[in-house]
Amino acid sequence: MSLRSSDRKLSFELLATDLDDDDLDGLSPRSLPESSSDGQRRRRRRAKRKQGFQSPPIVEEEPRVDRDAAAAAFRVTDLMSVVEKVCQSSDAERSVASRVTYVGVELRQRSVSGNGRVVAAPAEDATSSCGSSARESAAAAAAVADVTDAACRPEVNGDVKKLQKEESLDWEKFMKENSNILGEVERLDNSPFRYFIGELYSGNSLRSTIAVGNDKKRQRVYNTMFHVPWRCERLIVAGFFVCLDSFLSLLTIMPARIVMTVWRVLKTRQFLRPNAADLSDYGCFVVLALGVASLQMIDISLIYHVIRGQGTIKLYVVYNVLEIFDKLCQSFGEDVLQVLFNSAEGLSTCSTDNATFELMRFLLDEAIAVVAFVVHSFVLLAQAITLSTCIIAHNNALLALLVSNNFAEIKSNVFKRVSKENLHNLVYYDIIERFHITAFLLFVLAQNILEAEGPWFDSFLVNASLVFMCEVLIDAIKHSFLAKFNEIKPVAYSEFLEDLCKQILNEQSDDRQKDLTFIPLAPACVVIRVLTPVYATLLPVGPFIWRTFWILLWSVLTYFMLAIFKILVGLVLRCLATWYVNLRLTRKQHVD
Repeated sequence: MSLRSSDRKLSFELLATDLDDDDLDGLSPRSLPESSSDGQRRRRRRAKRKQGFQSPPIVEEEPRVDRDAAAAAFRVTDLMSVVEKVCQSSDAERSVASRVTYVGVELRQRSVSGNGRVVAAPAEDATSSCGSSARESAAAAAAVADVTDAACRPEVNGDVKKLQKEESLDWEKFMKENSNILGEVERLDNSPFRYFIGELYSGNSLRSTIAVGNDKKRQRVYNTMFHVPWRCERLIVAGFFVCLDSFLSLLTIMPARIVMTVWRVLKTRQFLRPNAADLSDYGCFVVLALGVASLQMIDISLIYHVIRGQGTIKLYVVYNVLEIFDKLCQSFGEDVLQVLFNSAEGLSTCSTDNATFELMRFLLDEAIAVVAFVVHSFVLLAQAITLSTCIIAHNNALLALLVSNNFAEIKSNVFKRVSKENLHNLVYYDIIERFHITAFLLFVLAQNILEAEGPWFDSFLVNASLVFMCEVLIDAIKHSFLAKFNEIKPVAYSEFLEDLCKQILNEQSDDRQKDLTFIPLAPACVVIRVLTPVYATLLPVGPFIWRTFWILLWSVLTYFMLAIFKILVGLVLRCLATWYVNLRLTRKQHVD
């Protein structure tokens, strides 16, 4: 039976015929012209080789094939003769005698591929020689392998069974020996004890969920814990004293300017048109006087008992609502006061023909300002009464108020996306809130002086310290995490403080939105309303003239005390502001 081959046609044609040993002796795969002497020499060598060397017995392992495949078997002696003839004719062009010597040739079936191919290899003692060069020996070995492969290859259309595998493939054993074949995949030991020991000696137990930090992460931690709270609190304290300076200016500078204007009019007996600053002082004085008069008509005791009769939950809800209205009134009061100052400037510079219109507009703006700040004063007074109720109460109402108010502030601000400008405004709101809380605590102190019985000062100091420290702590937490979440560096708070110092030194900046805007009219109305009953208790009983004398005396003493305090606060602020601005300028030059 003939086997197909595309690249080894001569070998397959030789294997297709059943040849004898005698026929193969005289058969040459290639008809080559050779001389008589060469032919005789070659025949003598072949005879000597047959007599002197005997081929060892060939052990042939019969593959499991069908009856049709059995017809394709061939004798090993035929294969040897064919290889000899191939080797003899390999260098026919050079006419060099070639010889093939087999010493103990033994073919063994080594392995079987999936398509039925048999791969044969010579034994260890086999030696082949084709001519006198190593290249001819390699060609002879390749010819043996090709002939063996072609002989054992089954027909395409024939019904031939595949050769049985020498050994079955163990997949688990193969994966153990080649553990990196799937990209460093290792089998895990399912033993609980081995798993626990492995986790115990693996180092960091949180390595799968937390990455290793760096210097940037460390700096962020230090900023959150130390740098931002320190710089923020320094800014708030400076802003608090700026607000106090403005508050003292309202109670000392503004009355002095009004008294000087009146004295000048009385002295010259000539009424001149006031300038814009004088008209602004008159407008603020009217707002302050009407605000105090309006609050004097409010019964604080009635409001106190109404608020005290409410439950604890309603108490801090009322405080939160009043705080929201306080912020709204601050924003609206700023616009109202700016409009009033604009009207005062227009009235002071208008012509005679347009004076009536400017006067009417000034009076209308003044009325709006009075209404707005009276409402704001009432909101602050109600908030102060609520805080006083929580401090005096014995059912932990103050603690509930602080927890609900402060943590609601954290929730409403920390988890929002804010810019640097918004953070600037938020710090200013915290400064004003800190000043308002101080005014509320002053109101609580005045109420205790008037109505408390027994030792009350120690409890007041404890409660006041608790309120103040909670406010400081909440501001530190809020700004620390705002800076962390929005990636704002602590140097931003130093820049805010520099802008505030320039405002103290009256250095006009390009952006007026960086200035701290605080209107002390509403807090001043509340403080005057609270301190008036306290001064009333100090007046002696007597005739009206005598009481009037003591009223004037206490008023003058209070004014001088406030004026001295104003001078100290103002001078210290200006000195510190100058020092800090120069320090910032030096650091900027050093960095540049």
